[in-house]
This record gives sequence, structure tokens and C-alpha cells, in this order.
Amino acid sequence: MRTYDFSPLWRSTIGFDRLFDLVETAQRAGEDNYPPYNIERLAEDRYQISLAVAGFSPDEISVTAEQNVVTIEGSKADKAEREYLYRGISARPFKRQFNLSDYVQVKGAAFENGLLKIELVREIPEAMKPRRIAINGAPASNVHQLEGKAA
Repeated sequence: MRTYDFSPLWRSTIGFDRLFDLVETAQRAGEDNYPPYNIERLAEDRYQISLAVAGFSPDEISVTAEQNVVTIEGSKADKAEREYLYRGISARPFKRQFNLSDYVQVKGAAFENGLLKIELVREIPEAMKPRRIAINGAPASNVHQLEGKAA
């Protein structure tokens, strides 16, 4: 895997340090791709993370949301020793973390057909949405709330 040096970019950017840190963290992430997952956009401000957790029951999985990170952990309790001739369904413990953007919140989680689905919603506070600033000497009718997409 290639590694990139972002230090020259840090000198010419302001406020993007966190973005470059996230990219470096993603590069350093282990090659462990278990459990497999999808990230979908359901609407403009709604997202869903789906994890394939075959062999796990809902009580063996925990979902924790803390600041801008959602953590999914699973551990299978060995109830009985079995003799496998071939074991293709992995039931090893896992811990998967997703870094969330600002103002993205976890709204819920559901377990259906071996998939754990985590619903995410981005809710930008009114104070952070763009607004038009009144200019002294301009008519008051010029001031109103801007409509459109927020960053």
C-alpha cells in the first residue's frame, strides 16, 4: 500500500488538519475487512451503514455513539463445543469504528436478515446555517433567510 506525506499541504491550509488526519488514519487502518459493510445515502441528509453480521444475534452486538465516532462491537459466546469439518462462517470478535462528520447523529439501529443497519441523520443547527447579513444603508427588505444547501 502506498503512503502519502500530507505535511506540505498543512502549511497552505487552515482548518483542514482534521481532514488530513482522517485520511492518514484511513491509510493506516489494518487490512481487516471483517465484517463487510455498505454505506448508503438514503436522502440528502440521511445515511445508513449496513454490516453483514451473519451468525451473530442482536444481543451479541453493541453499538456505541460517542462524539463523532460510532463503534460497533461483536463477540460470540461459545455455547457448546462443536466439531466443524469446514468453517466458512466467521464468528470471531470484531470492532469496527466509523468517524462521523460534524452534526451527523445516530438515530437508530435495526437487525434484519443478518444485517445490522445503523441510521444516521445530519442535522445542522439553525445558528450554523447560512444567513444574509444586513448592510447599513440598504433597505430592510434585503434581509431574509437564505435557502439552499448548507456545507
